[in-house]
Formats: sequence, C-alpha cells, structure tokens
Amino acid sequence: MDTAEREGGDITAAHMINQNVEPSLIKQYIEAVTVFVTGATGYLGKLLVEKLLRSCPGIRKIYVLIRDKPNQPCEERFKAFFESALFDRLKRENVQALQKVSMIQGDCMMSGLGLNSVDLQILLRDVNCVFHCASTMKFNEKLSTAALTNVGGTKEFVKLAQKMYNLRSFVYVSTAFLICPNNKIQEVFYEPTMTVDDLLTIVGTLKEDVLDTMTPILLGEWPNTYTFTKAVAEEVIRSEGEDLPIAIVRPSMVIGTVKEPVAGWVQNFNGVSGVIVGVSLGYIRTLQCKPNNFVDMVPADYVVNCMIAAAWDIAMRKGSNLNNEIPLDNIRDIPIYNCVSTPDMPIRWSSCINLALHHFVTTPLTRQAWHVIFIPRSSTFAYMCLHYLLHLTPAVLADFFCYCTGRNCRILKKYAKIEKFLNGLRYFTTQEWYFKNNNLQQLWEKMNSEDKRFFEFSMKTLDWDFYFHTYVRGLRVYLLRDSLETIHAARIRCQRLRMLNHCTLIAIGLVLLFSLYLKWFW
Repeated sequence: MDTAEREGGDITAAHMINQNVEPSLIKQYIEAVTVFVTGATGYLGKLLVEKLLRSCPGIRKIYVLIRDKPNQPCEERFKAFFESALFDRLKRENVQALQKVSMIQGDCMMSGLGLNSVDLQILLRDVNCVFHCASTMKFNEKLSTAALTNVGGTKEFVKLAQKMYNLRSFVYVSTAFLICPNNKIQEVFYEPTMTVDDLLTIVGTLKEDVLDTMTPILLGEWPNTYTFTKAVAEEVIRSEGEDLPIAIVRPSMVIGTVKEPVAGWVQNFNGVSGVIVGVSLGYIRTLQCKPNNFVDMVPADYVVNCMIAAAWDIAMRKGSNLNNEIPLDNIRDIPIYNCVSTPDMPIRWSSCINLALHHFVTTPLTRQAWHVIFIPRSSTFAYMCLHYLLHLTPAVLADFFCYCTGRNCRILKKYAKIEKFLNGLRYFTTQEWYFKNNNLQQLWEKMNSEDKRFFEFSMKTLDWDFYFHTYVRGLRVYLLRDSLETIHAARIRCQRLRMLNHCTLIAIGLVLLFSLYLKWFW
C-alpha cells in the first residue's frame, strides 16, 4: 500500500535452492514446539504471535492467555485479535496458520491465574515454550494493580512452569530501566529494595487509600510503579526460576518496527511515539528534555526476534531439546539480555526529534491542529515558563473563544492529559543510562547466517535516518489512521497553518507595540 508496508525477510527461490545455505536452527526448534504467550493482546505479544506463525509455519500450537474486560468478554477480544492490520501479510501468505492459535481464559492478577482445570491440564501437558510478556505498562498505575500484575502474575507463571511436563524454554520480558536509579545497567540481577513476599503482603493487607499515600515512600528512588514492580518481579525469576530453562529479555523504549511484518508498525502512543505524534500534530510545543542526552530505544520487531532467539538459546543450553539428547550445557545461571541501542547505534534526543520532524515535513498530518513549534528545555523553570506560554495560555484562549461561539472544545482538559503524559516521561528525558549488552552480542554471534536473516535484532547496521523515514509513516498510517493518499491535502493545510501562525505572531507583536506606545506616550 505504501512505504510503511515494505516487507522484510522474503525468501527468493534462488536462495532456497542454494545447497550451501545453513538451515535455521531457531526455526527448527520453534517448529517443533507448542507455545504459550501471555500479554498477547499487547504490542510485543501480538507481534510475537504473528512472527511465530509466519516465520515458523510448522509450529504445533500457540495458546494465548486473555482475560475478560468489563465491557468486552475474552471471546470477543480473541475474535478481534486477528482483525488487526498486523495480520494482513500472514493472511495473504498462510491464512490457515491462524487456526493454530487457541485462547486460554485467565487473569494474571488472580490466584492460579484464574485457569479452569481443563485448561490447566492442557497447558501442563502440551506447552514446551513460554513467553511471559504480560504486564501493566502504565507509569502511573496504582501500586496494588502493578504489584499484583507484574509481581504476583510472574510468581504464578513461574509456579505453573515448574509443573509443566515438557517445558523447554521460558522467556520473561522485563525492562532495561528496572534499576533506573543506577545510571549503569549491566546484564546481571540487581537486589530490589523490597522482597517479593513483603510487597505482596503490603498490597494484600493495606487499604487502597492508605497504600496510595504510602506509595511514594515505598518507591523511594524509583520514578513510577512500573519500573519498581518490574525490579521486584525479576527477583521472582532469580529466586524461584533457577532450575527452569529460563531467560530474561530487557528491552528499553520499544518503538515501531523496522520491517516485520511491515515497516513502521506501531500500536500505541507510549513513550517516544506519543511525543513525536504530539509535536507533529501541533499540540506538544515544549518538553523538559536534555537534547544532548542519549535516548535508548529499540524497534519492536528486533525485540521479538531477540525473544525467540533467547528461547532457542536457553533450550539448547539447558539441553531441553525435543529429541531428549544429552544436555549441551547444564548451566544454573539465568541469562539476561539487555535489548538496547546505545552500545551499538546511539542516538541523542536532539537527533531523534529532528529526524522525526524532518520526515514529517514531507508527510504532514491532515489532523494537524497548529503549525509545529517545538522548544525543548532542560531547566525545570524554563520548561514551566514555556509550558504556561505555549500550552496553557493558548488552551485557555481557545476554550474562551469556543465558549463565546457556543462550542464546547475543552482544550484545557486535553492539555491536562498531555501534561500528565509529559510528566511521566520527564524522568527518562532528563536522565541518561549506560547499558552493557555483552550477552546479547554473544547470542547474536552464536546464530548462523539463516538465523540472523530470519530473526535479526543487531542494532549495529540500523540506519536511524532511513528508520525514521518509515517510522513516521507508520505513525501516520497505523496509529492515526491517516492514509498516505491524503499527503497532498495535508501539505496544503500545513502551509495554511504556517501562514496563520505567522499572522498570529505579527498580530501579537503589533498589539504589544501598541500597548507600549499607549503606556509611554499617553
């Protein structure tokens, strides 16, 4: 359909008949297993299911854990799961593969994961590979919800994995920022400030209002409940998963895909994507940020490929292969992979924003509200001044104008949400971390040429300029539902908004000059 649909990983006939090509060892492993995926309706989980079905057509089965929502039962959520445009390529190439996915009803926040006896026995008997992606990603989530989902849910899944008869690999998706109070993060376990049992006991005994009051004290140096509970959750893996074939993948900020299943696929406004969209629409005009700091972000399809490679690697290292061969390496240490960009292909916040805006100039948005103005500041005082000048003042004036004309726009209310979003990111836009990813690089070197082609995750060859070319189109097409066919109309609108912005500035300048004239000469 457009540039954002540039497909990667296609196999030519000549390549397939080349007798010198090594077979993909990862595909051989995955195609022989039954997989259980949690968090499948999330960004990474959905990409993982699609990748497994498309790249490993011989896979036996995929079970996905889905919970009921207040207004949407799990059956409806599972039906809507495959309606996403993410699966369009798979439907063209192998639509029958979708039949290999079955739903398991459950809930990470419930004891025993809320599984019924029939589903429990199916999982214990059939599952060979587990990908635990489920977590609450909200920075400002209540501590009770974050703890029960991220910590309690992980504890329940480890218990379940310990009972599985034929488990070969278990991959837990953590975050590279779990120990964010440290500015140097290696691929090792870090001691949390609170034990798993203590946290779950506090959450289970204190009333909600008391817990909310105590949350800042419990978090300590951690900026939010997400990173805090993920740090405690890794303690579950370390203390209770030692004898399991388990590995941890720690992605940093997850952004749009590089090429699979389409270039630029993105599903939410989290993190960098939300900032870029907000700036390009003309809503976000300032941000507290240190432009010279490095921002660590990694494409979502690279994270998914790393997860699959980690599952294969831990299965081989633990000797838990399908043929029951002699163990290759009876390791006890749990491998941790920092899936990050800074060590291999660093990029600063200034370059990130400039590249995004540069490419949005060629593909502006039809929903752009105002001419793009963006002035980041590292100083809190300077940022707050610009926030009041560029965000709140125009919002108040717009609401007043709408009120006078009988409309109800509530622009100021929208900016309250924007301010909450920016405040949640402030910690990450004003700090800088130095990551080590030696384990990740060793995993990459261990893979053969076919594995590297099918399951690419090395950041060393990524071209940020070309990446943003597809990323901003993906934001436009998949996130904002703004077809590339409307680019011409969007450019005309962009030019008009630019002229309107200039006229507004001139008018404000004239009013100020006239006010000064009246003050001094009258």
